[in-house]
Amino acid sequence: MSEATQQGAAGDDPVVIVGGGLAGARAAEAVRDGFGGRVVLVGEEVAAPYIRPPLSKEYLAGRADRESVDVHPLAWYAEQEIERIAGHRAAVLDRGAHRLTLDDGRSLRYSRLLLATGASPRPFPGPGASLPGVHYLRSVDDSSKLRTALAEGGRRVVIVGSGWIGLEVAATAKGYGNDVIVLGRGPVPLESAIGAELGGMFDLLHRDHGVHMGNNTTVVELEGEIRSGGTRVTGVRLSDRTLVRADLVVVGIGATPNTQLALGSGLEVDDGIAVSATFATSDPDVFAVGDVANVHHPRLGHRLRVEHWANADTAGAAAGRAVLGDTTEYDAIPYFYTDQFDLSMEYSGFGELAAGAELVFRGDRSTREFVAFWLRDGHVVAGMNVNVWDVNETVQRLIRSGMRVDAKRLADESIALEDLLVASE
Repeated sequence: MSEATQQGAAGDDPVVIVGGGLAGARAAEAVRDGFGGRVVLVGEEVAAPYIRPPLSKEYLAGRADRESVDVHPLAWYAEQEIERIAGHRAAVLDRGAHRLTLDDGRSLRYSRLLLATGASPRPFPGPGASLPGVHYLRSVDDSSKLRTALAEGGRRVVIVGSGWIGLEVAATAKGYGNDVIVLGRGPVPLESAIGAELGGMFDLLHRDHGVHMGNNTTVVELEGEIRSGGTRVTGVRLSDRTLVRADLVVVGIGATPNTQLALGSGLEVDDGIAVSATFATSDPDVFAVGDVANVHHPRLGHRLRVEHWANADTAGAAAGRAVLGDTTEYDAIPYFYTDQFDLSMEYSGFGELAAGAELVFRGDRSTREFVAFWLRDGHVVAGMNVNVWDVNETVQRLIRSGMRVDAKRLADESIALEDLLVASE
């Protein structure tokens, strides 16, 4: 254990974690497991840390209650002697003084500091971004408000952005009986994430369920009109001046890391806070994790910023251990999942290595029950199982093994995936 951590264990200054999301909560757990001193968790939201994927899936659809998304019940933090400072933003970081100042003027000294400040939805860049009736989805409050609006049914819902959030919201909105239009810049949804062929599958999935897909589309303005009770969004203006009528608009065009605190303190920022494979910044007593962190990945040889919940879950715990002196490099394979209509999918792998790689299918694409593999120079670099279960762990083992795999054997369902691994282990 480092000198700074030993001092904290003696009760001088606490370990402070800034960020009340999943990464912060998992880090607090890990710190408490190995540290007997004060642990302080600072969160801008009043709510206890919660898990975000249900906000565009089960919770938004009304199939999950509010408590189900919490990482832990609120009482757990007191039971673990983790002090929560909720509803306040960390405003100033003075690294020289080991001091954090909050937005209400309070200051905290720290022995070690972990920044898990997350990311914020990218606002629509044109006029009308903040009109009433325009929704962004990041917080549980955002999801609650959107659920109320969608649950009425019979409304024209326009979604700007055809990424994962946009498509999940589209599926949920359609499930409530709304007329749904998705407007995306690319020729098919998700092309940058999973390629044109599989992006086309999601495009057809939504069309099959009655969603109107507007691809190769640029939205330039969100327009509003004065209605009873004030001005509200009423339409979306396209670059060719077409007006698409809307009762409500959901903007899902990505997120930007919340690096303001790091920038103000002079930490290196490069598409997030730049950190090592052990979450360390250039300051030996400051670490970063989660959506805000651009973490060096040993497999890739450069930094990688991952916004998916699985990264917050596993990296949060690893960063908590790193704060206490653990020097294990974090080398997890990125993972995410989606549920849309009758399609459920898990993806593991490195998107940058999958770009332009050979795509191999195992199973029946016509029924949307298959596993897709991306092969680069004969090595599996990514895999996606669609409506096929209990294979993701094996997919991850194939990626991690670095073994060369014959594409024909990989596609042959008569050969168990585990058998492909046996030869290399």
